[in-house]
Amino acid sequence: MNYYLILAITLLVFVHLWFVISLITKRNDVADIAWGLGFIVLTWTSFFIGGQAETRSVITAILISVWGIRLAWHIHTRNKGKAEDYRYLAWRQQWGKWFLLRSYLQVFILQGAFLYIISLPILLIHKSENSPIIWLDIVGIAIWMFGFYFEALGDAQLVRFKKNPNNKGKLMQDGLWAYTRHPNYFGEVVQWWGIGIIALSVKGGWMGMIGPITITYLIVKVSGIPMLENKMQFHPDFANYTQKANAFFPRIVFTKKNK
Repeated sequence: MNYYLILAITLLVFVHLWFVISLITKRNDVADIAWGLGFIVLTWTSFFIGGQAETRSVITAILISVWGIRLAWHIHTRNKGKAEDYRYLAWRQQWGKWFLLRSYLQVFILQGAFLYIISLPILLIHKSENSPIIWLDIVGIAIWMFGFYFEALGDAQLVRFKKNPNNKGKLMQDGLWAYTRHPNYFGEVVQWWGIGIIALSVKGGWMGMIGPITITYLIVKVSGIPMLENKMQFHPDFANYTQKANAFFPRIVFTKKNK
């Protein structure tokens, strides 16, 4: 059976499993947990059926697994014991009698389609012929590591901020959040560009750039920053915050020294 078809079927089964879980738990926000795990499933499936257990493939699979496990665990612990995420609650109310169908199509099937597209650089790496590590691999790994550090640190800083009862009702503006209003999103996008650059090391790897381009567009223009900023804009400190920190790219601050 065709390599890409097997992966599509695997992902389809995975998506349907999480749709069933959402029905049992009555929470569509489990889709956020499934997001990182879905990449891990697709990564290792492509790794084994691609038949190229070379250094580049192993490193890529490990990077995606580290990212996916951390993200899934972070979202799980963040949502545990709380009501369903506000975005999914809003859709639950808006969709009314069409809730099940639209949840199936717009949350799970659509997410699965984007997951497959974004994974393209990984799939190309695992299907490519054996070739030695080159400078593009090193650059891609370094960029991924920077992005992972940025996303993980940003998430950790926000968790610590929210745990402090003195910060209730306040807007996070410290740490990495003083330079960009969404360091976690910035870090995630950077990681995918790192994976895309690694894919450039293999034949036809340029097609893998569809992945980082897609995730960048989704986060910056569609489901990431726009949705969250739409909620944040009602906070009394938000207008002032936008003057101090960029929405996506970290603002570089130069401190003038007194002569």
